[in-house]
Amino acid sequence: MSRGMVDVAVAGGGVVGAAAALALARLGLSVVLVEGRAPPPWSEARPDLRVFAFAHDNAALFDAIGAWDGVAGRDGSPTRLQPYRRMRVWDAAGGGELAFDADRLGRRELGWIVENGLLVDRLWACLPGAGVDLRCPARVEALEQDERGVRLRLDDGSRVAARIVLAADGAGSTLRQLAGIDTSGQGYGQSGVVGYVRTEHPHQATAWQRFLPGGPLAFLPFADGSCSIVWSLPTAEAEAALAMDDAAFGASLARAFDRRLGDVEPCSPRAAFPLRLQLAERYSLGRVLLLGDAAHVMHPLAGQGVNVGLRDVAALRDSVAGALARRQAWDTPQRITRWARTRRSEATVAARAFDAINRVYTSASPAAVLLRGHALGIAGRVPPVAGALWRRAAGI
Repeated sequence: MSRGMVDVAVAGGGVVGAAAALALARLGLSVVLVEGRAPPPWSEARPDLRVFAFAHDNAALFDAIGAWDGVAGRDGSPTRLQPYRRMRVWDAAGGGELAFDADRLGRRELGWIVENGLLVDRLWACLPGAGVDLRCPARVEALEQDERGVRLRLDDGSRVAARIVLAADGAGSTLRQLAGIDTSGQGYGQSGVVGYVRTEHPHQATAWQRFLPGGPLAFLPFADGSCSIVWSLPTAEAEAALAMDDAAFGASLARAFDRRLGDVEPCSPRAAFPLRLQLAERYSLGRVLLLGDAAHVMHPLAGQGVNVGLRDVAALRDSVAGALARRQAWDTPQRITRWARTRRSEATVAARAFDAINRVYTSASPAAVLLRGHALGIAGRVPPVAGALWRRAAGI
């Protein structure tokens, strides 16, 4: 390694970027994390509107890198983590229901509903102890690379040289653009409306999802007894939903949700974000590697976006750890390319599958309407099929 060169530079300090920085630092690598803005401290009083259905394999990753105790509150930290034990998925057009149950699958829980802000807060709390060099506020504005490493110029006037650089700076990744990696995809013409609601009946530690003609509606159980909602709507309808008063929005939600949980009362501000499919054409170019939304943006209907991004991290960590255990170079072009090809293949399959599901369940085609509800019912009535679907989502 050249004088003044670190092992890894990470651009982006969100969940995926911070997890990657922490994971590789725990392996003994020297790591610089570049982030344009420090995240606000997680607040018990103000729930983050952005939540995830967190999978078992990623909880294991957080445990391995020393962050899960803080997320779960096992270290005495205040937390807000909601296990969910059941899932119910059905189609407004009729047919059967797809059901997952933790007891039937031999688990205490299917996963956890957790706020983005909590995950980031607990990851950042671990960074100093792991020796991560945090450059914040700072952003990458230029890069050069050769076969030995990458040199970054930051907007605070400083420079970073690293053997590899990880782009975890989001869907509009500056680092991806500077590296010259193109993307493909398209917008869905939908926006995801998010917020918190209280319901007449308890959420039963169940993640609920109903497919509607305009897009899926999810009610996710939250730790204080409320539900986090994610409602995918055509963009004009999403804007109209944001403009409603709370009473009208709650009534609209209850109708759309077939009153599964009775009356619905909004209890937070709400927001909307545009939905799109975006896939990088490659996950590495030279010594620049893409992770998370910089590599793949997918429909949120299965809550898998952050889970897939963290699987990018876990695969990279395993690759580096395997090389170090064998006293081999961990950053060879062959090793980087193998990681990139594997992750691109797996993430693209997931993204295309969610894209296809969204298209089928928002289609007005009589054939699609006839078949899709029955497909859910058949899957729900065949335990091996239901189990296989859940294990795929959980990464186990």
